[in-house]
Amino acid sequence: MASDTRIHRSTDNAMIAGVCAGIAEHFGWSVTGTRVAYVLLSILSAAFPGILVYIILWLVLPRR
Repeated sequence: MASDTRIHRSTDNAMIAGVCAGIAEHFGWSVTGTRVAYVLLSILSAAFPGILVYIILWLVLPRR
């Protein structure tokens, strides 16, 4: 039986849509650390449109 290696939105640790929590769960990272890193990267980098990327991931990633 093959394991499912796709990234999903989390339903257990979701704050808004579960995107950061799903990414953190997939890679085995801290959920809080992933959220903080995402927000910092979005704020500090003009080349990284964080809100737009989050919305696209919200629409593209399936729920678990």
